[in-house]
Amino acid sequence: MNDKKTLVGFFVFTAFLLIYPFVADSRWLAVGTTFIIYSIVALSQDIVLGRAGMFNMGHALFFGLGAYSTAILNTVFNVPVLWTIPVAIVLPMVVGVLLAAPIIHLRGDYLLVTTIGFNIVFEQVLKNNLFGITGGPNGIFGIGAPEIFGFQFFSQQSIYFLSFFVLMLTFFIIRNLETCKIGRALHYLNEDSLAAECVGINTRFYRLYSFGLGAALAGLAGVLFAVQYAAVSPEAFSFIQSVLFFTIVIVGGPSSIPGILLGTFVMFVLPEIFRQFATARYFVFGIAMILTMILRPRGIWPAKFGRIPKYMIKD
Repeated sequence: MNDKKTLVGFFVFTAFLLIYPFVADSRWLAVGTTFIIYSIVALSQDIVLGRAGMFNMGHALFFGLGAYSTAILNTVFNVPVLWTIPVAIVLPMVVGVLLAAPIIHLRGDYLLVTTIGFNIVFEQVLKNNLFGITGGPNGIFGIGAPEIFGFQFFSQQSIYFLSFFVLMLTFFIIRNLETCKIGRALHYLNEDSLAAECVGINTRFYRLYSFGLGAALAGLAGVLFAVQYAAVSPEAFSFIQSVLFFTIVIVGGPSSIPGILLGTFVMFVLPEIFRQFATARYFVFGIAMILTMILRPRGIWPAKFGRIPKYMIKD
Protein backbone atom coordinates (compact mmCIF):
# COMPACT_ATOMS: atom_id res chain seq x y z
CA MET A 1 0.00 0.00 0.00
CA ASN A 2 1.53 3.30 -1.03
CA ASP A 3 1.49 6.45 1.04
CA LYS A 4 -1.40 7.99 -0.96
CA LYS A 5 -3.71 5.03 -0.33
CA THR A 6 -2.65 4.96 3.31
CA LEU A 7 -3.51 8.65 3.70
CA VAL A 8 -6.91 8.21 2.03
CA GLY A 9 -7.66 5.20 4.23
CA PHE A 10 -6.69 7.16 7.34
CA PHE A 11 -9.01 10.07 6.47
CA VAL A 12 -11.91 7.73 5.70
CA PHE A 13 -11.41 5.91 8.99
CA THR A 14 -11.12 9.19 10.91
CA ALA A 15 -14.22 10.61 9.26
CA PHE A 16 -16.19 7.49 10.15
CA LEU A 17 -15.12 7.73 13.80
CA LEU A 18 -16.12 11.41 13.92
CA ILE A 19 -19.57 10.75 12.44
CA TYR A 20 -20.24 7.55 14.38
CA PRO A 21 -21.28 9.06 17.77
CA PHE A 22 -23.97 11.16 16.09
CA VAL A 23 -25.71 8.15 14.51
CA ALA A 24 -25.16 5.42 17.14
CA ASP A 25 -27.44 4.77 20.10
CA SER A 26 -26.10 4.65 23.66
CA ARG A 27 -25.27 0.92 23.57
CA TRP A 28 -23.32 1.07 20.34
CA LEU A 29 -21.68 4.32 21.38
CA ALA A 30 -20.30 2.46 24.42
CA VAL A 31 -19.12 -0.34 22.11
CA GLY A 32 -17.42 2.23 19.88
CA THR A 33 -15.65 3.80 22.86
CA THR A 34 -14.46 0.37 24.00
CA PHE A 35 -13.21 -0.36 20.49
CA ILE A 36 -11.11 2.82 20.52
CA ILE A 37 -9.69 2.13 23.99
CA TYR A 38 -8.78 -1.46 23.17
CA SER A 39 -7.30 -0.32 19.85
CA ILE A 40 -4.92 1.94 21.78
CA VAL A 41 -3.90 -0.96 24.03
CA ALA A 42 -3.45 -3.28 21.03
CA LEU A 43 -1.31 -0.69 19.24
CA SER A 44 0.82 -0.32 22.37
CA GLN A 45 1.16 -4.12 22.49
CA ASP A 46 2.30 -4.05 18.87
CA ILE A 47 5.23 -1.80 19.79
CA VAL A 48 6.60 -4.60 21.96
CA LEU A 49 5.44 -7.67 20.03
CA GLY A 50 5.15 -6.57 16.42
CA ARG A 51 7.95 -4.01 16.17
CA ALA A 52 10.50 -5.15 18.76
CA GLY A 53 9.64 -8.83 18.30
CA MET A 54 9.37 -9.68 22.03
CA PHE A 55 6.76 -12.17 23.24
CA ASN A 56 4.97 -10.14 25.88
CA MET A 57 1.77 -11.80 27.10
CA GLY A 58 1.31 -9.69 30.20
CA HIS A 59 0.37 -6.38 28.61
CA ALA A 60 -2.93 -6.09 30.50
CA LEU A 61 -0.77 -5.47 33.59
CA PHE A 62 0.21 -2.01 32.30
CA PHE A 63 -3.35 -1.33 31.15
CA GLY A 64 -4.50 -2.14 34.67
CA LEU A 65 -1.79 -0.06 36.33
CA GLY A 66 -3.02 3.01 34.48
CA ALA A 67 -6.66 2.34 35.32
CA TYR A 68 -6.00 1.59 38.99
CA SER A 69 -3.68 4.59 39.36
CA THR A 70 -6.52 6.87 38.32
CA ALA A 71 -9.09 4.97 40.38
CA ILE A 72 -7.05 4.98 43.60
CA LEU A 73 -5.85 8.57 43.33
CA ASN A 74 -9.34 9.82 42.53
CA THR A 75 -11.44 7.80 45.01
CA VAL A 76 -9.01 7.42 47.90
CA PHE A 77 -6.96 10.64 47.73
CA ASN A 78 -9.53 12.86 45.95
CA VAL A 79 -7.14 13.81 43.17
CA PRO A 80 -8.96 15.15 40.06
CA VAL A 81 -8.93 12.63 37.23
CA LEU A 82 -7.05 14.98 34.92
CA TRP A 83 -4.16 15.22 37.39
CA THR A 84 -3.91 11.45 37.66
CA ILE A 85 -2.98 11.09 33.99
CA PRO A 86 0.78 11.78 34.39
CA VAL A 87 0.95 9.13 37.12
CA ALA A 88 -1.05 6.68 35.02
CA ILE A 89 1.48 7.12 32.20
CA VAL A 90 4.74 7.26 34.15
CA LEU A 91 4.02 4.48 36.65
CA PRO A 92 3.35 1.75 34.02
CA MET A 93 6.35 2.98 32.03
CA VAL A 94 8.68 2.72 35.04
CA VAL A 95 7.24 -0.65 36.09
CA GLY A 96 7.54 -1.89 32.51
CA VAL A 97 11.22 -0.99 32.36
CA LEU A 98 11.95 -2.40 35.83
CA LEU A 99 10.19 -5.68 35.08
CA ALA A 100 11.77 -5.99 31.65
CA ALA A 101 15.33 -5.16 32.71
CA PRO A 102 16.17 -8.54 34.32
CA ILE A 103 14.34 -10.64 31.70
CA ILE A 104 15.13 -8.72 28.54
CA HIS A 105 17.73 -11.31 27.50
CA LEU A 106 15.13 -14.10 27.43
CA ARG A 107 13.86 -15.32 24.08
CA GLY A 108 10.58 -16.66 22.75
CA ASP A 109 8.66 -18.94 25.08
CA TYR A 110 10.79 -18.09 28.12
CA LEU A 111 9.94 -14.40 27.91
CA LEU A 112 6.31 -15.22 27.19
CA VAL A 113 5.96 -17.42 30.29
CA THR A 114 7.68 -14.83 32.49
CA THR A 115 5.35 -12.03 31.40
CA ILE A 116 2.37 -14.31 32.00
CA GLY A 117 3.63 -14.76 35.56
CA PHE A 118 3.87 -10.99 36.09
CA ASN A 119 0.28 -10.54 34.92
CA ILE A 120 -1.03 -13.28 37.22
CA VAL A 121 0.82 -11.79 40.21
CA PHE A 122 -0.63 -8.36 39.42
CA GLU A 123 -4.15 -9.77 39.27
CA GLN A 124 -3.71 -11.55 42.60
CA VAL A 125 -2.36 -8.38 44.22
CA LEU A 126 -5.51 -6.53 43.13
CA LYS A 127 -7.80 -9.29 44.37
CA ASN A 128 -6.09 -9.39 47.77
CA ASN A 129 -6.75 -5.66 48.30
CA LEU A 130 -3.17 -4.44 48.67
CA PHE A 131 -2.89 -1.85 51.49
CA GLY A 132 -6.69 -1.82 51.57
CA ILE A 133 -6.94 0.49 48.55
CA THR A 134 -7.47 -1.80 45.52
CA GLY A 135 -10.98 -2.86 46.50
CA GLY A 136 -10.30 -6.59 46.38
CA PRO A 137 -12.24 -8.80 43.94
CA ASN A 138 -15.03 -6.21 43.65
CA GLY A 139 -12.68 -3.46 42.51
CA ILE A 140 -13.22 0.29 42.87
CA PHE A 141 -16.39 2.20 42.06
CA GLY A 142 -17.39 5.86 41.88
CA ILE A 143 -14.53 7.16 39.75
CA GLY A 144 -15.13 10.76 38.72
CA ALA A 145 -15.06 12.33 35.28
CA PRO A 146 -12.17 14.44 33.95
CA GLU A 147 -12.69 18.18 33.78
CA ILE A 148 -10.94 20.43 31.26
CA PHE A 149 -11.47 24.20 31.39
CA GLY A 150 -14.67 23.72 33.34
CA PHE A 151 -16.09 21.10 30.94
CA GLN A 152 -16.74 17.73 32.58
CA PHE A 153 -16.65 14.54 30.50
CA PHE A 154 -19.74 12.97 32.03
CA SER A 155 -21.65 11.96 28.91
CA GLN A 156 -20.84 8.87 26.86
CA GLN A 157 -20.35 11.05 23.80
CA SER A 158 -17.78 13.28 25.50
CA ILE A 159 -15.84 10.24 26.73
CA TYR A 160 -15.93 8.86 23.17
CA PHE A 161 -14.35 12.02 21.78
CA LEU A 162 -11.75 12.06 24.56
CA SER A 163 -10.83 8.48 23.61
CA PHE A 164 -10.77 9.47 19.93
CA PHE A 165 -8.26 12.23 20.72
CA VAL A 166 -5.98 9.76 22.51
CA LEU A 167 -6.24 7.34 19.56
CA MET A 168 -5.11 10.13 17.21
CA LEU A 169 -2.23 10.86 19.58
CA THR A 170 -1.30 7.17 19.47
CA PHE A 171 -1.32 7.21 15.66
CA PHE A 172 0.96 10.27 15.74
CA ILE A 173 3.42 8.57 18.12
CA ILE A 174 3.55 5.37 16.07
CA ARG A 175 3.91 7.31 12.81
CA ASN A 176 6.89 9.15 14.27
CA LEU A 177 8.24 5.86 15.62
CA GLU A 178 8.15 4.41 12.11
CA THR A 179 9.98 7.31 10.51
CA CYS A 180 12.73 7.85 13.08
CA LYS A 181 15.99 6.12 13.94
CA ILE A 182 14.36 4.22 16.80
CA GLY A 183 11.78 2.63 14.50
CA ARG A 184 14.49 1.45 12.13
CA ALA A 185 16.53 0.04 15.00
CA LEU A 186 13.49 -1.88 16.29
CA HIS A 187 12.96 -3.31 12.81
CA TYR A 188 16.53 -4.55 12.59
CA LEU A 189 16.31 -5.88 16.13
CA ASN A 190 13.16 -7.77 15.23
CA GLU A 191 14.63 -9.25 12.05
CA ASP A 192 17.96 -10.38 13.52
CA SER A 193 19.09 -9.26 16.97
CA LEU A 194 22.61 -10.69 16.53
CA ALA A 195 23.14 -8.83 13.27
CA ALA A 196 21.73 -5.67 14.89
CA GLU A 197 24.32 -5.94 17.67
CA CYS A 198 27.07 -6.45 15.13
CA VAL A 199 26.28 -3.15 13.41
CA GLY A 200 26.36 -1.28 16.72
CA ILE A 201 22.69 -1.18 17.74
CA ASN A 202 22.22 -1.23 21.52
CA THR A 203 19.63 -4.01 21.56
CA ARG A 204 19.09 -3.88 25.33
CA PHE A 205 18.29 -0.17 25.24
CA TYR A 206 15.80 -0.50 22.39
CA ARG A 207 14.07 -3.48 23.98
CA LEU A 208 13.63 -1.53 27.20
CA TYR A 209 12.51 1.50 25.21
CA SER A 210 9.78 -0.51 23.48
CA PHE A 211 8.58 -1.94 26.80
CA GLY A 212 8.48 1.51 28.38
CA LEU A 213 6.68 3.21 25.48
CA GLY A 214 4.18 0.37 25.12
CA ALA A 215 3.46 0.38 28.85
CA ALA A 216 2.99 4.17 28.91
CA LEU A 217 0.40 4.10 26.11
CA ALA A 218 -1.40 1.16 27.73
CA GLY A 219 -1.51 3.10 31.01
CA LEU A 220 -3.04 6.09 29.25
CA ALA A 221 -5.69 3.79 27.78
CA GLY A 222 -6.31 2.54 31.32
CA VAL A 223 -7.35 6.06 32.35
CA LEU A 224 -9.94 6.11 29.56
CA PHE A 225 -11.23 2.70 30.64
CA ALA A 226 -11.61 3.83 34.26
CA VAL A 227 -13.43 6.99 33.19
CA GLN A 228 -15.75 5.19 30.76
CA TYR A 229 -17.04 2.68 33.31
CA ALA A 230 -16.46 4.81 36.45
CA ALA A 231 -15.16 1.56 37.96
CA VAL A 232 -12.30 -0.93 37.71
CA SER A 233 -12.01 -4.58 38.74
CA PRO A 234 -9.25 -7.22 38.54
CA GLU A 235 -11.08 -9.28 35.90
CA ALA A 236 -10.70 -6.48 33.36
CA PHE A 237 -6.90 -6.82 33.48
CA SER A 238 -6.51 -10.57 33.79
CA PHE A 239 -4.20 -12.88 31.90
CA ILE A 240 -7.07 -13.63 29.50
CA GLN A 241 -7.15 -9.97 28.49
CA SER A 242 -3.43 -10.12 27.76
CA VAL A 243 -4.04 -13.17 25.58
CA LEU A 244 -6.65 -11.20 23.61
CA PHE A 245 -4.27 -8.27 23.01
CA PHE A 246 -1.53 -10.71 21.99
CA THR A 247 -3.95 -12.43 19.62
CA ILE A 248 -5.06 -9.15 18.05
CA VAL A 249 -1.50 -8.37 16.97
CA ILE A 250 -0.79 -11.86 15.65
CA VAL A 251 -4.13 -12.29 13.86
CA GLY A 252 -4.41 -8.71 12.59
CA GLY A 253 -0.82 -8.42 11.39
CA PRO A 254 2.30 -7.37 13.34
CA SER A 255 3.42 -3.78 12.65
CA SER A 256 0.26 -3.18 10.58
CA ILE A 257 -1.96 -0.42 11.97
CA PRO A 258 -4.93 -1.40 9.74
CA GLY A 259 -4.39 -5.01 10.79
CA ILE A 260 -4.38 -4.10 14.50
CA LEU A 261 -7.59 -2.10 14.11
CA LEU A 262 -9.22 -4.92 12.17
CA GLY A 263 -8.08 -7.44 14.78
CA THR A 264 -9.57 -5.29 17.55
CA PHE A 265 -12.85 -5.11 15.65
CA VAL A 266 -12.92 -8.90 15.26
CA MET A 267 -12.07 -9.61 18.90
CA PHE A 268 -14.19 -6.98 20.66
CA VAL A 269 -16.91 -5.67 18.33
CA LEU A 270 -18.03 -8.80 16.46
CA PRO A 271 -18.88 -10.58 19.74
CA GLU A 272 -21.30 -7.73 20.47
CA ILE A 273 -22.89 -8.04 17.04
CA PHE A 274 -23.41 -11.78 17.54
CA ARG A 275 -24.27 -11.58 21.23
CA GLN A 276 -27.53 -13.47 20.67
CA PHE A 277 -25.51 -16.60 19.95
CA ALA A 278 -24.15 -16.49 23.53
CA THR A 279 -21.02 -18.56 24.15
CA ALA A 280 -21.32 -20.36 20.79
CA ARG A 281 -19.89 -17.27 19.12
CA TYR A 282 -16.50 -17.87 20.78
CA PHE A 283 -16.36 -21.32 19.19
CA VAL A 284 -16.86 -19.72 15.79
CA PHE A 285 -14.20 -17.09 16.47
CA GLY A 286 -11.78 -19.78 17.63
CA ILE A 287 -12.21 -21.68 14.38
CA ALA A 288 -11.87 -18.41 12.44
CA MET A 289 -8.57 -17.62 14.18
CA ILE A 290 -7.19 -21.07 13.40
CA LEU A 291 -8.14 -20.71 9.74
CA THR A 292 -6.61 -17.23 9.67
CA MET A 293 -3.30 -18.54 10.99
CA ILE A 294 -3.32 -21.30 8.38
CA LEU A 295 -4.42 -19.22 5.40
CA ARG A 296 -2.92 -15.85 6.42
CA PRO A 297 0.11 -16.64 8.61
CA ARG A 298 1.32 -13.02 8.46
CA GLY A 299 -2.05 -11.72 9.63
CA ILE A 300 -5.34 -10.61 8.10
CA TRP A 301 -3.77 -7.34 6.94
CA PRO A 302 0.01 -7.87 6.97
CA ALA A 303 2.48 -5.02 6.93
CA LYS A 304 4.05 -4.39 3.54
CA PHE A 305 7.77 -4.71 2.85
CA GLY A 306 8.31 -7.09 5.75
CA ARG A 307 7.78 -5.01 8.84
CA ILE A 308 9.20 -1.75 7.62
CA PRO A 309 7.62 0.94 5.41
CA LYS A 310 9.23 1.33 1.98
CA TYR A 311 10.13 4.97 2.60
CA MET A 312 12.41 3.86 5.46
CA ILE A 313 14.51 1.61 3.25
CA LYS A 314 17.53 3.71 2.34
CA ASP A 315 21.07 3.06 1.22
